[in-house]
Amino acid sequence: MSTSEKNLSAQAISNKMNVREKKFGLVVSEWNEEVTEALFEAAYQTLIDHGAIRENIFRKNVPGSFELSLGAQWLAQSENIDAVICLGCVIQGETRHFEFICQSVAQGIKDVALKYNKPVIFGVLTTDTKQQALDRAGGKHGNKGDEAAVTAIKMLNF
Repeated sequence: MSTSEKNLSAQAISNKMNVREKKFGLVVSEWNEEVTEALFEAAYQTLIDHGAIRENIFRKNVPGSFELSLGAQWLAQSENIDAVICLGCVIQGETRHFEFICQSVAQGIKDVALKYNKPVIFGVLTTDTKQQALDRAGGKHGNKGDEAAVTAIKMLNF
């Protein structure tokens, strides 16, 4: 279902889900910083709002979305991290670069989750325009950072 049909930022989490003792790693791409910072702020606030402790949320920056997979792996290999949230933004350009980056990032993040048997969440926007990205980073379609944090919480309570 497309984001225009469903805004997951408004979804509720059961109060039974306790994340007070959980530790979260957030890997944030520096590319398209206006968007990724908005994703980070929403993810961070959602974790706090649902009981995570500030000292248990660790942020690491990577240069671009392509590097999210390795950053996620470095965090996921730590036994102290319970879930990793990857936040990035890839905007379509004039070349096929977009396709290769998006596919590689999705595959890499999935591979890290399976390798370390813990939630590694895909919070990467793959849009045609910057406006579409902004609409999904706190604009009219909610905030995918919020949704990524909710997904991490739900997966930890699977």
